[in-house]
Amino acid sequence: MKTFIAFVLSLISGVVLASCPEHKFTEPHDILLNGGSVLIVTHASANFDARFSSKRGLDEATTFAKNKGIPIIYLQDDSPNRDYFMDECSPKYWAYSEGGELSFEVTPSHVYVAGGHLEKCLSVTVHDILYSWAKQPKRNLTLTYLMDGIYSNGKLVEESDGFYGDFEIFMRAVTYGRPGGEHWPKLNLLETMGVINKEEHEFEFLQKTLPHYERTLPPDYRVELQLNDSVAKVLQPGSGWHPPTLKFHFVDSALKLGDFRPSE
Repeated sequence: MKTFIAFVLSLISGVVLASCPEHKFTEPHDILLNGGSVLIVTHASANFDARFSSKRGLDEATTFAKNKGIPIIYLQDDSPNRDYFMDECSPKYWAYSEGGELSFEVTPSHVYVAGGHLEKCLSVTVHDILYSWAKQPKRNLTLTYLMDGIYSNGKLVEESDGFYGDFEIFMRAVTYGRPGGEHWPKLNLLETMGVINKEEHEFEFLQKTLPHYERTLPPDYRVELQLNDSVAKVLQPGSGWHPPTLKFHFVDSALKLGDFRPSE
């Protein structure tokens, strides 16, 4: 019986840890984004998200993008290829990125992001997206975070937060018996919203995760923060009657975007 159980577990392990075939990275000058939308996936790796907390959401994100004809870019560092856990193995581009940085220009006005690490590599990615946008003509821009496909270590949760105790209980439960260190204590961003569980506090937390738009884009941009279909919160009013608008849109899952039609 023990032998049989070990055999079954080995099969399950093999399925879970199956990785995409070896591939070449695309040269930065060959990454050409001509449409209105793109999905950028940062470091979808068990080296950082050992719980696979973001895997299902990330796979839903890539399925959504494929179905809608939205190009996908995977950012991959020099950790082993076997650690990368996405099911979709034919993105538009594979781009090398050691810390989440972008080596190419982001021309689409709507960028979806998944992967992580929310507080580290993904933060670098979204800052670089804004840097790229800042060099282009002013227009309406949307950065959509697919929350169940983004992993986090919860470092932005502070002891003064009313939900801190619940967060600590959750993290102790999901890391119980795991080795210490940075690999295991991860949860996805949607799980964090579940721990917070109050919209007012969710907005406060999400605002802490945003890139420094005030340092990057001109002050005449209107900046909004929206959670799913809630009323958008204005973070910066912008200038004039119809200022260009940057929207940070946090969505539970790509599964909620089934009726979306990108404007190309």
